[in-house]
Amino acid sequence: MAAGTTGFQQMLSWFVAALCAALLIVGVAWYGLSLDVHERFWADIKDRVHGPMTFRFALQPTMAFLAALHDGIRDAREGHKSFFWTAWWDREAQPGRLREGFNSIARVILLGISMDAIYQFKVLDHFYPVEALMMAILLAVIPYFIFRWVVEIVARSWFAREGRRTR
Repeated sequence: MAAGTTGFQQMLSWFVAALCAALLIVGVAWYGLSLDVHERFWADIKDRVHGPMTFRFALQPTMAFLAALHDGIRDAREGHKSFFWTAWWDREAQPGRLREGFNSIARVILLGISMDAIYQFKVLDHFYPVEALMMAILLAVIPYFIFRWVVEIVARSWFAREGRRTR
């Protein structure tokens, strides 16, 4: 178990990973992969920006920012390499760092999927599982990685400045 990770966080992240896999499988099984599905997908995503529940376009990135704020500051304090680059390029640290990031973002992914499911049932009278998953990725996962990287850079420079002042 990663440092600072509780059993609940670990179970939640496994649940969210299984849910994401199930949504992907069910979505492809129900609707298949075709040009019509692709066109509907992008049209539905574009319509979400102007429809009801647009507050989630601010809420989900804000929740991702809060998770990234904590993790980015912790990375800077502990002297870890940049999360984003470590997760992609350092093969030794990759599994632990990606798991740590997924544990941190699991709640936000679950929030995103839930909010999009509510939107779909309310507005579309259908449920498109892959669209719910994609909206969670677009509004939570991608912002989390970006915010964590930015927070880590800012915190690292802040701690370096503070260290020079105390000497």
